[in-house]
Amino acid sequence: MSDTYLNQLTGDEFLNSQHKSLTLLGMSGIGKTTLCNHFPSSNWFKYSGDYRIGTRYLDEHILDNIKKKAMQTPFLADLLRTDSIYICHNITINNLYPVSSFLGKVGNPEKQGLSIDEFLKRQKLHHDAEVNAMRDVPAFIDKAKNIYGYQHFINDAGGSLSELEDPEIYAMLAQHSLIIYLKPSDNMLERLIERAISSPKPMYYQNHFFQQKIANYLEINKFEKLEQVDPDKFIKWVFPQLIQDRIPRYENIAQKYGITIDIEKLENAVSEKNILNIIASTLDAQNLQP
Repeated sequence: MSDTYLNQLTGDEFLNSQHKSLTLLGMSGIGKTTLCNHFPSSNWFKYSGDYRIGTRYLDEHILDNIKKKAMQTPFLADLLRTDSIYICHNITINNLYPVSSFLGKVGNPEKQGLSIDEFLKRQKLHHDAEVNAMRDVPAFIDKAKNIYGYQHFINDAGGSLSELEDPEIYAMLAQHSLIIYLKPSDNMLERLIERAISSPKPMYYQNHFFQQKIANYLEINKFEKLEQVDPDKFIKWVFPQLIQDRIPRYENIAQKYGITIDIEKLENAVSEKNILNIIASTLDAQNLQP
């Protein structure tokens, strides 16, 4: 596999390229989707990794989980058995809740918590789905150009892309798109943590990270069994540690395969032209480094 990556372009080469392809990397909530929205939909094909995961690779699993819940209600169970109703999800780029709800939270089943075995099974399914969704990127770059007539392509990658630890995936993305790590400020990290505490959402964890943290949580709280764990309280406790674990991974990916841009630089760059100029200047600054 060639190791020629798009982060080796000069700023002018990037600006003058007729077909630009970008991959946005960073924590969920950092502003990747907001940044995508600054690029005009008339020229840019917008690919959402999480949308592809939910509609292509976890679609059946998500629906089966919803049907399983519905079958616990006798009224709905009778309707489903007789094909009187059908269930479908409504995943959109702006509504990915069915994907996160499938991932679920670990802990007390009376608070919708999952067993460790079930939780890890769903984590593995999500991991494999994310790998496949990223492998689809080159094909969608080609489709965007040759089928739909889009000039440019942008990949809004999931926040857990850094957790894959798959050099082949990162190299493939870097060969077909310019990987841009959106680096958060300290204030942004604080806001992300505050958001997670006020509204804890399901997350993807690397297996060894999760196993270590759930064991620590049980020990710290002197819990003897998983059923004593409040799912939301565990997420609130573990999220700041997850951020600190992910940041070096993002930075390593950007250092080898892409570029890093402070998110604060982009907050006031609300036009396509301004954003592209910032990317170009970042490429030139990086290529000047020894």
